[in-house]
Amino acid sequence: MNYLKIAKHYNECFEKHGDNNLGVDWPKYEDTLIRHQVMLDLIKDKNTNNSLLDFGCGLGHLYEFILKNNYTKNIKYSGLDINLNFYNHCTSKYPDIQFYLKDVLIDNELPNFDYIVCNGTFTEKRELTYNEMYNFMTNVLLKLWGKTNKGISFNVMSKLVDWERDDLFHVSMDEICLFLKNNLSRNFIIRNDYKLYEYTIYVYK
Repeated sequence: MNYLKIAKHYNECFEKHGDNNLGVDWPKYEDTLIRHQVMLDLIKDKNTNNSLLDFGCGLGHLYEFILKNNYTKNIKYSGLDINLNFYNHCTSKYPDIQFYLKDVLIDNELPNFDYIVCNGTFTEKRELTYNEMYNFMTNVLLKLWGKTNKGISFNVMSKLVDWERDDLFHVSMDEICLFLKNNLSRNFIIRNDYKLYEYTIYVYK
């Protein structure tokens, strides 16, 4: 359960910085808005009402983005996090929204959702080894794949960079694609067009 060290790191960020982008360890606010839109671009049928789970929802900033952009008429949002402080903060801030406090690798009792997004869940590995982080990511994706009706999106750090940070999770596209083909679906899209040092993958049923 080394992945709990990652949750501990984010909790420390929240305690230090509060409810803002630094509180979930995103250095630039403007970049978080790009990520939110890229995550929501997973949804193909935008004119219908879709249930969406924000996995690793942090401080609920994706829901804040949905509200500000008037997406609530087509997206029924729910959030999930393993961090008790995040859960308490989100339920206090948005009492009418369903939030889950859960470690899906231990307890996978969840309803199904049309779409699931994982924004930042797999971008930092902190002191975990590459293999530990890769196993965490793939095990979570396998669990979530059974809980989505239409598709899932997630981001990782790119290896197409000038240099890699030891605390971040840089994954080759070939390795990701092979895992998806063998375990989830051949029906996926790689987004590498939004000028950040990461890429996002949409995987569809």
